[in-house]
Amino acid sequence: REIDENRKALKNLNKGDEPAPVGNYNQRKEDEENILEKLTKQLQELASTISGENITQYEDDSSDEQPSNKEYIAVGDFAAQLRGDLAFKKDEILLILEKKPDGWWIAKNIHGNKGLVPKTYLEPCVKKEDDQEYSEEESEEDVEINTIDVLTSMGAIPAGFRPSMLFQLLEEGNQFQASCFLQPELTPSQLAFKDMIWDPEKGTIKPRPSRVSLILTLWSCKMIPLPGVSLQILSRHIRLCLFDGSKVLSNIHTVRATWQPKKPKTWTFSPRVTGILPCLLDGDCFIRSNSSSPDLGILFEVGISYVRNSTGEKGELSCGWDFLKLFDANGIPIPPKTYELYLNGGTPYEKGIEVDPSVSRRGISVFHQMMTMRRQPQLLVKLRSLNRRSRSILSLLPETLIGNMCYIHLLVFYREILGDVLLKDRKSMQNADLISSPVLATFPKLMEQPDLMDALRTAWAEKESTLKRSEKRDREFLKSMFIVVYHDCVYPLLHSTLLPPFRWAEEETEATRWKVINDFLKQNQENSGALHALLSPEGVHEPFDISEQAYDFLGEARKSGK
Repeated sequence: REIDENRKALKNLNKGDEPAPVGNYNQRKEDEENILEKLTKQLQELASTISGENITQYEDDSSDEQPSNKEYIAVGDFAAQLRGDLAFKKDEILLILEKKPDGWWIAKNIHGNKGLVPKTYLEPCVKKEDDQEYSEEESEEDVEINTIDVLTSMGAIPAGFRPSMLFQLLEEGNQFQASCFLQPELTPSQLAFKDMIWDPEKGTIKPRPSRVSLILTLWSCKMIPLPGVSLQILSRHIRLCLFDGSKVLSNIHTVRATWQPKKPKTWTFSPRVTGILPCLLDGDCFIRSNSSSPDLGILFEVGISYVRNSTGEKGELSCGWDFLKLFDANGIPIPPKTYELYLNGGTPYEKGIEVDPSVSRRGISVFHQMMTMRRQPQLLVKLRSLNRRSRSILSLLPETLIGNMCYIHLLVFYREILGDVLLKDRKSMQNADLISSPVLATFPKLMEQPDLMDALRTAWAEKESTLKRSEKRDREFLKSMFIVVYHDCVYPLLHSTLLPPFRWAEEETEATRWKVINDFLKQNQENSGALHALLSPEGVHEPFDISEQAYDFLGEARKSGK
């Protein structure tokens, strides 16, 4: 601007305005005008260069900030719980300024207000092209997660609920089922058994101590959040397994909880019932592991099975989890006592997620924190020390296994019969022929059908009550009686078409199965065995398969290190 003013003033000057005579005035004036014109062009070029650099730098900054400064849309309403939280409504657009690892992000709304928001209430704003491409690649797991997001946005479940991780592992195959871990384990050479050694002096398998051998009692769960009325709960339960912080190291064991309508947020285990307690409700669990991991512990996942009233869609939710490490920093086992475990939200691979953000632990004052802790979801468990008898019984089981104490004596029978057949009665240790033994071929299936395990427990308890004291001390006689009871009780039911397949958390199926089982047991008791029921025209059985009789130990055995 100053150059233009000088140029304008120069044009208005004439020779008479000079304070002193100037020779060649017109030429001097033209030269000065050229200098001003040249300066003008140089300044314009410089300004253009500076402007281009600013644009480039702005674009670079924008590209750097794009991953964090991204627009998200709210999938539900969120009311600020603490000072510093940013409230928002459903479908509101938020600009994310910083993503924190605890799940609380710093966001800014359209009014310029900033604050903390839970990431579980947000989803990225995507273009239609991106949305179409995403929908084509969407997997079943993504569909389930989206269902959880929808339920969360509707307020049907708390923000910390997730699809059950342990249930998904169980659905992938038998790798984490008890029936797999009950099978004998081969050495790396596959020429011998790692966890079964014969004791010729006692005529049975040798006891095998393990690094972890304990009894765990599940007491109760408190302050478990309730889902909304749009969900019907089919089962309340806990799934537990051995875990090292990164992977599951044992079978996944499930215990169903009971509850009272007056206290729906409190779950209990091992209720007092008449007769034999169903093993599915038994909160006394044995745990064995020979893992050398310093981070070995028990992973608890509190969960529910549900059905959506509007769509009939079924699913499994984790209502919180916790991890009880079994050894301290020095490798010393933790003491046997009652542990009060506060549940975390999210999955075991997410940190800092709360089950229900409306009951936040992030208190401003100590008093506020104390008050909120009383409303936090928690699980009470007790580790019990072993007496001599319990220790000797557990030492006969596989090195890694979790199960119920109520049927541990049946597992010992199975292991002893397995030892007799594989280590004592086999023609040679190199013989790998199929073995004719219905018990060995089918018993592991009972681990995944708890109602059949209850039937076997009931039948064996009735048989045992008729035995003499001397017969109860004869281990060989007891094993022979156990085989007879097994053949008369559950073996025919495993292949009966009257018994519908076992389905988890289906009340109608469970009731039908138990009626068939109960009627069969009554008929056996009246006719002194299963022969009458097997020959009856009313009893229809599945086509015979060799796997009902033949035990293929090489095919069933676990490989060392699995």
